[in-house]
Amino acid sequence: MDVSQVPYSSYYEPLPVPEGGDPDYEYFQPTTATASVWSQDMQHGGPPSGLLMRAMLRAVPDDGQDFTRVTNEIIGPVGLGVNRVRTTIPRPGKRISMVQADLESELPDGSFRLAARAVAWRMLTSDSAPVVNAPADPLPASPDDLTQIIGFPTEDEDAVPWGMVGFIGTAVTARQPGRNGKTPALWIRPAIPLVAGEEMSNLESIFTVLDVANGVGTRLDPTQWSWMNMDTTAHLVSQPTSPWLGIDADLAIGARGYGATFADLYDVTGFLGRSAQSDMIVGQR
Repeated sequence: MDVSQVPYSSYYEPLPVPEGGDPDYEYFQPTTATASVWSQDMQHGGPPSGLLMRAMLRAVPDDGQDFTRVTNEIIGPVGLGVNRVRTTIPRPGKRISMVQADLESELPDGSFRLAARAVAWRMLTSDSAPVVNAPADPLPASPDDLTQIIGFPTEDEDAVPWGMVGFIGTAVTARQPGRNGKTPALWIRPAIPLVAGEEMSNLESIFTVLDVANGVGTRLDPTQWSWMNMDTTAHLVSQPTSPWLGIDADLAIGARGYGATFADLYDVTGFLGRSAQSDMIVGQR
């Protein structure tokens, strides 16, 4: 596995606040490494989620609280023009707090439109080691035990053969049999930095790739169907100890054009939490 085959240096380039711009925002230029598998004119949901996590991490104090639940809302297409991010703390607190980050995408006329939002709960840590309970055993094999590739396999009977399309071609992946649904479990991490010149934190890393759960958890044919999520919510029981995220997902589909993806999440040390996504299911005509 050779990460040098990834033709990008980062997902975002930092920009100075433009003349007349709002100094409460950070400004970024997305690279084409952020492109969606559904359209090269918009971003995949993963990199914006990572960028929102980056903003929230930088906004909160070092107060002993951990991120325990994070919801990312995709409010509209996240364009490849200039993006800007602003963070607020709607609910400060010593034991429990809430932090929010908004991502706005530049329109052709130079104005900005809200495109994505992350809202997270944080809790003060304490000792609950005597009552630790994990609903699932660790994944049998770690990433280092498996064959690692860039992107997804191009010929695969068990999962969607995404190949190297857009953002997918910037991720390192390793597969093994899954236990949630009929698709493989996947280890995944970004192969490139989130922001140029920065080292990515473990939380930034896992939220940059978590959005792929709805693509991992189905065997739908993307030439016949599209399935796009409007949100991703993750409930964590611990903090990641490495850039790798294990995803064992299953996409449940109803008869009225929508479904939901449910995934067990893993760190290299064991069970990490669970995620859920709302999915719009559309047949191609």
